[in-house]
Amino acid sequence: MSIEELDIAIVGGGLAGGTLAMALRKHAPDLSCALFEAGDVYGGNHRWSWFEHDLDEDGAALLEPFARTAWTGGNEVRFPGYSRRLESNYRSLDSRDFDAGIRRALPQEAIRTGARVVGLDGAGITLGTGERIAARAVVDCRDALPSEHLAGGWQVFLGQHLKTTAQHGIKRPVIMDATVNQPGAYRFVYLLPLGPDEIFVEDTYYADSPELDAEILRQRIADYAAGKDWQFEIVHEETGVLPVITDGDFEAYRASLSTPGVTLAGARGGFVHPLTSYTVPIAVRNALAIARAASDDIAALPEFVDSRAKQHWRDTAYYRLLGKMLFQAAEPAERYRVFERFYRLPEVLISRFYAARSTLPDKLRILTGKPPVSVSRAIRALLGKGAPLVQGKSP
Repeated sequence: MSIEELDIAIVGGGLAGGTLAMALRKHAPDLSCALFEAGDVYGGNHRWSWFEHDLDEDGAALLEPFARTAWTGGNEVRFPGYSRRLESNYRSLDSRDFDAGIRRALPQEAIRTGARVVGLDGAGITLGTGERIAARAVVDCRDALPSEHLAGGWQVFLGQHLKTTAQHGIKRPVIMDATVNQPGAYRFVYLLPLGPDEIFVEDTYYADSPELDAEILRQRIADYAAGKDWQFEIVHEETGVLPVITDGDFEAYRASLSTPGVTLAGARGGFVHPLTSYTVPIAVRNALAIARAASDDIAALPEFVDSRAKQHWRDTAYYRLLGKMLFQAAEPAERYRVFERFYRLPEVLISRFYAARSTLPDKLRILTGKPPVSVSRAIRALLGKGAPLVQGKSP
């Protein structure tokens, strides 16, 4: 890459890094940037989803270049004692379409896949090949790491894109089907109808351990499909282990990963929904804010984003509290009751919850009424710190 100096080097081509590159292209076109990704494709092997109203007009425009699946007719949730159809329409983006969209939108010189970064500082980055690339600003958007400074549990999942021999009959996304067996964790099946005879089926767990036994999860998906009388072939598969953050020393966490002069963003920088892992609204808002700040004062980016990260941590304290209740106050096989109760609440409250924009009345309403866990266990949970998030890394 024959560039003497970039304005911005983005390290990590996942959701945060990719949306930031797109935002810079759109809102700061005079700044040169490149998107460095160790893998061969941007986005890895993931699917990101969001509700239509999670994004404002600018956010929706930022994702417009990506091919994505959109549904009308709302979405559904299913629990042992309660099912509901909600009105919010749903959107989903496959990482393969994410990669294709970035390659179409960015100039060729900005595309740097297969580029493993082994060193970074406030003046540039060093690749595994030994190549040194100077940059006025470096933004670290790599994956989150396990940390002794954070506590919580794990969201473990395996998803398969199935092609069925006949129409599967699922008309709209099913965000949670928790009518399935609850094997020592909160388990639900997530369904996205991609066509009359194509469907994405994900087996998901809110678990105390990050262990992912792929064979067991594959068999459970096969059993679920058999219960629907689906005959199918597997088109694609993905897995994931995501931290569910319930507590921690955020300043110590950021300090353990920070490099002087480098902007720490994305999931590694703490920009996540600590309970739901719905990161699209957060990533998009952050990408737009960073791009606009860069166009004003590129040298101030590290402090600007650090301030945003600390504010985000304060703003999401409520979700961490609920996570503590889920993991420490509810018996694993009974955790579904927490969500079953939550989904009886007004839909507008549910929508704001997923977008991490709950109002004070929302927060009070969620905690009002008969709790789905015992009061004594809830008190112990609030006083405890939880298990440190150091058990392992995502596979």
